[in-house]
Amino acid sequence: MASARPLSLLLGVCAVLLTGVTSCKKDTPSGANAPLRVAFFPNITHAQALVANAEGLFGSQPGMGHVEVRQFNAGPAAMEALVAGSVDVAYVGPGPAINTYLKAGKELRIIAGAVNGGAVLVVKNVKTAAELKGKKLATPQLGNTQDIALRHWLKAQKLSIATDAGGDVQVIPISNPDILAQYLQGAIEGAWVPEPWGARMLAEGGGHILVDERDLWPDKRFPTTVVVTTKKVLETQRPRIAALLGIHVRLTERWRADPAAFATSVNAAFGQLTRKPLPAPVLQDAFSRLEPSLDPVPAALKTSAEHAKSLGFIPGDDVAGLVDLSVLDEVRGGAKPN
Repeated sequence: MASARPLSLLLGVCAVLLTGVTSCKKDTPSGANAPLRVAFFPNITHAQALVANAEGLFGSQPGMGHVEVRQFNAGPAAMEALVAGSVDVAYVGPGPAINTYLKAGKELRIIAGAVNGGAVLVVKNVKTAAELKGKKLATPQLGNTQDIALRHWLKAQKLSIATDAGGDVQVIPISNPDILAQYLQGAIEGAWVPEPWGARMLAEGGGHILVDERDLWPDKRFPTTVVVTTKKVLETQRPRIAALLGIHVRLTERWRADPAAFATSVNAAFGQLTRKPLPAPVLQDAFSRLEPSLDPVPAALKTSAEHAKSLGFIPGDDVAGLVDLSVLDEVRGGAKPN
């Protein structure tokens, strides 16, 4: 895998916005009078954003002003929009955040953690890594967090990625809904996916979890979703970012205080966007692998960068300066994020 991929390949293509407009250009001027544009995905691993959007919390916080919410399906596309200036803040996986930081001038900043855990490799007919030889697996998008995790894990298992020249396992980047459809049709053996897609694959297509990604990390803690912005937005719209993080902190605390009730709220919001709320057993299974966390786990981010570098996705792994929790610290009164 070549290491000199252009940014457009690693960060995906232009995103389709909730308004139905497709654009990669800076479509709104930045500043106090412009909308604060917040991006997230229709995954329950973006739980706080789902609930904030569904309950109208983004627009109700004093100091935030007008907010525009934009929906993406995978991290690389959202990060391209962030770099282009058509998004100000995004909930995203650490993989695309790291790629963007290292390949777009180190302007991106992780300003809070959101969710830990919640990524699994679900398979149907194999019980060991060795039995994956000759099989086809899927991930949500080339270069996204789960794509890097699967490729690194296969490498650790001494399994090569199949190409035209040969190899052991074919890895196909496709959207989460298409992953589920192809799994149900038997077109793929399995996939490394975020929740609720792992739980849905299990419930609707059978099989089992071959790898729970938590088992690969110290203390079973790794970030699945972080909150990111750019250095410029932090400098020009800091009070609005603080207001947004205030909502984020309150929702994270609400999740911790009553996980079952919060999961129900997330499912209602998920259902509004996808028109397919999760059955209660699937919701419970998916949330059993998720942990709310304001801590982006910097040590895990460094390790993720090393993994991406070893796979040829990025030229280096120096992520010093990537995490800036100064606004979060202000919102929390100096309390250590957890």
